[in-house]
Amino acid sequence: MSTQPVGYLALLRHNRAFRRLWYGQVISQLGDWFDSIALFALLYRLTGSGQAVGALLVAQFLPATIVGLWAGVIVDRLPRKLIMIAANLGSAALVLLFLFVRDPSQIWLIYVVTVLKMSLVSFFDPARTAAIPNVTSRDELIAANAISGATWSAMLAIGAGLGGIVAGTLGTDAAFLIDSASFVLSALFIWMVPIRETHLNERQPTSRLHEFREGFAFVFHRREIAVYTLTKTLWSLGGGILLLLTVFGREVFPLGVDGALSIGLLYAARGVGAGIGPLVARRFGGDGQRFLRRAIGPAFFFTAAGYAIVSGAPSLLIAWLGVMLAHIGGSTQWVFSTALLQLNVPNRLQGRVFAVEGALLTLATASSSYAAGLAADAGWSPRLLALVLASVFVPTGLLLMALLWRTPSAPDRALLGYGAQE
Repeated sequence: MSTQPVGYLALLRHNRAFRRLWYGQVISQLGDWFDSIALFALLYRLTGSGQAVGALLVAQFLPATIVGLWAGVIVDRLPRKLIMIAANLGSAALVLLFLFVRDPSQIWLIYVVTVLKMSLVSFFDPARTAAIPNVTSRDELIAANAISGATWSAMLAIGAGLGGIVAGTLGTDAAFLIDSASFVLSALFIWMVPIRETHLNERQPTSRLHEFREGFAFVFHRREIAVYTLTKTLWSLGGGILLLLTVFGREVFPLGVDGALSIGLLYAARGVGAGIGPLVARRFGGDGQRFLRRAIGPAFFFTAAGYAIVSGAPSLLIAWLGVMLAHIGGSTQWVFSTALLQLNVPNRLQGRVFAVEGALLTLATASSSYAAGLAADAGWSPRLLALVLASVFVPTGLLLMALLWRTPSAPDRALLGYGAQE
């Protein structure tokens, strides 16, 4: 039997703690996309190289692979609210260093600051995700994740669009200043969130190395948990597709200074699609675990179809629609796999499990993005690259359908708490 779905407006209206956590997310992520579009445009202006943009994506994703694994141990040891505030304030200071980049000899600073900033994000993201079950009930959890996913998407759409306009008209410095201010305001809202830090009471006094191993063991000694954890990594094997949004905006459908406006519009399409995906899927199938599992594999086919459309798009509008379709699928697998982990992983382990997940998916995205950048510089056309990367999502989608459409074994059903949640 499925739980009774909770409405999105009702959740925001009645759950003050989640509402304030959501405010912090809105503000921070809006600024992030001002920052990202500005960096893409700035790097392309200074270098003209797809490989340079691919390296930036590596710098954005690599810290979660290295730092993120150990960040999970810290997230499960310390108050998650404190970690989120500290990460936001540190990011606010780091973003201001982008203002000093003025010529190609200084682009090293972009990569260094990006690595440091994303190292802080490696603490913030698992802390925020693990905190959601501490500020919501079971009946509110799927709606809370859908809102969080839709908010990320909406802020991507709005922030990317506005970021493209700001970077293309006022310049990149204005985008960096806005991003820095957004981190400070986000920290203020999170400071006002009352979070039940239940993981502190559940934690056993052991060494960090033991806790690190415990998180890995929990993931990879449980088949169903391992599949949920690896879902985003499998999607991210085609993550180089994100580099192509910059290349298409700059070279195929250029608008604005350095193509910043068209880059922003394509990233906005990604946000619109990502916002639609989990909201529509949840309305169609509800909140039961069986539906959450079975929706993940088919979601990969939406991504494949969307970027196949982009590869042959005759206009920016058609490309925009293709990107939107692709990320209807991408966000659905993201939100549903996150919810399945939150439902089935003990809270005291969630920081480590989400850190493992983040490390693996970012390693896959960074590798795919850098490979796509090398291919672009080697002469591969953006359209061919889009088609090749779109094809990556088909076998991974089929694999997940084979793994997740079956009914879990009796031991797995006991572990995963099946029954009332079905």
